Amino acid sequence: MSERKKKAIENYKNHVVRARVREYERYGVVFVPGKREGVWIWDVDNEIRLLNCRSSGGVFNLGHCPQKPTQALKKALEYLDIGDHMLLSEYRANLAKRLADLTPNALEYVMFGASGGEIIDFSLKLARGYTNRKEIISIKGGYHGHTGLALAAGSPRFNKKFGGSPPEFKKVPFNDIEALEKTISEKTAAVIMETIPVPGGVLIPKDGYLKQVRKLCDEYGTVMILDEVQAGLGRTGRLWAFEEWNVVPDVLVLGKGLSGGVYPITAAIYTEELQSIFDDDPFIHMSSFGGAELGCVASMAMLDELATEEFLSHVREMGAIFSKGLAELKNKYDHAIVDVRQRGLLIGIEFPTEEMGRGMTGALAMNGVLANHCGNKEDTSIIMPPLIIQEDEVKFVLNAIDNAVNFLTTNLNG
Repeated sequence: MSERKKKAIENYKNHVVRARVREYERYGVVFVPGKREGVWIWDVDNEIRLLNCRSSGGVFNLGHCPQKPTQALKKALEYLDIGDHMLLSEYRANLAKRLADLTPNALEYVMFGASGGEIIDFSLKLARGYTNRKEIISIKGGYHGHTGLALAAGSPRFNKKFGGSPPEFKKVPFNDIEALEKTISEKTAAVIMETIPVPGGVLIPKDGYLKQVRKLCDEYGTVMILDEVQAGLGRTGRLWAFEEWNVVPDVLVLGKGLSGGVYPITAAIYTEELQSIFDDDPFIHMSSFGGAELGCVASMAMLDELATEEFLSHVREMGAIFSKGLAELKNKYDHAIVDVRQRGLLIGIEFPTEEMGRGMTGALAMNGVLANHCGNKEDTSIIMPPLIIQEDEVKFVLNAIDNAVNFLTTNLNG
């Protein structure tokens, strides 16, 4: 290990979060990223190369340092800055129209943020302001960010040390429509959920479930919010994951990959009806860095590449190769692989124990793949590569999974 890498680890331990270093050591993934390109990242010593199947939860949908968004951002730096969030903005307006044009007709207005938690906070404020209600229903094991209202809507793992969720925040199991029927009422401002809850185990909606959620929200005048920060923007092989189940939310939340990983920007796309809360006071919600004009330029370039049938077809093709290979591995390791849950290039592999799920993180790293397990269901590994992954790289990942499972079943049983 070079002095550069030692220094980076030591400085992180002493000045950022020391316990994270301990956790990475526990999983055998003490990796400090250096060079990065496409689906690959190297450590700072250029001695270790990993295929990134974490993608920072979808930030790197176009891979690392994608050419079009990067070049657009570089050029924009010659004549733009973040802009003034209180003034009208050509760049913010153009990106908002582009997003509205790419979503169903009901979704017409856009508010921008700089982080996922911030834009979830806005979405819940929007629902509360429009309905004049306080109650929020979310999903057990879900995750929406680490700020205010977003934190309250998430798993106790992340909020219990900070006071937990207020009583007006209620949680129900995913795919359990009866539980939602018993919980929703005329007091409910919003039902919020990830279209595919990733930290909760990459859970796939049952047929009809999201339509039933939509129906209940309509019956009670409740705002339906779908969080597609991870599952959206082409991840399932469709531009929006909710298209898989033919349902349209009142608010669609986007983030992570929205700029191609080169500038922090997030968005909530919502109905004209909800926009009415700004009619009396258009300045009741603002964000200094939300919809920064530099970020808008990068996002437009990202959409030029990703929001095409050719690109989405590629995602579906790579997903099909994964599906075939994972089915073969499940048959080979029927005692070790409990379930494979997949839509496109969003994959969860469930193992019999949390020990094995956590162990896959280190075992995959030993085989050249960076991945992690679900934060709220640790028996499940997440495989989430950049959407630009090619067939030979898919086969590399499948081979790594094969080797990792074989290693763990041999060693954990021995």
